[in-house]
Amino acid sequence: MKRSAGILLYKFVRGEPHVLLVHPGGPFWAKKDLGSWSIPKGEYTEGEDPLAAAIREFGEETGETLRGSFHPLGEVIQKNRKIVNAWAIEGDFDPARLRSNLCEIVWPPKSSHVMQIPEVDRAEWFGLADARMMILASQVPFLDRLEMDLRAKHGSFHTFPDER
Repeated sequence: MKRSAGILLYKFVRGEPHVLLVHPGGPFWAKKDLGSWSIPKGEYTEGEDPLAAAIREFGEETGETLRGSFHPLGEVIQKNRKIVNAWAIEGDFDPARLRSNLCEIVWPPKSSHVMQIPEVDRAEWFGLADARMMILASQVPFLDRLEMDLRAKHGSFHTFPDER
């Protein structure tokens, strides 16, 4: 079974948590929006440390290197049966600085035409309610777990300062 690891980056805007999601690149996803976004993530090999893979994949998909204290959000099983492990970390990222790695795909499917595409074509910050509509349904539990963790730690979100 394939395994992926990813990072759910979050920050507070006007006292409310916002999360960074990425949109997959390429022609298949070009006109898809609702329910197609994801946490920055990628596959890792057996024996590889999942957190190290998540940090690496975040860097490959965004161009940003993360450091700090990562909090586990557990795992989910996506529709394609891939197991995804995730960690949360508070931080900031300017989506205008997005620098995704490239990958090759065959397009159209079953043709012999190979094209290079960015792994992700854009990144955006979403409040939790909007993020739940934008993210892949199988990854919604990561948002729920982050929200539960933040509420347990801080109580009402409106008590948070705007900048940390």
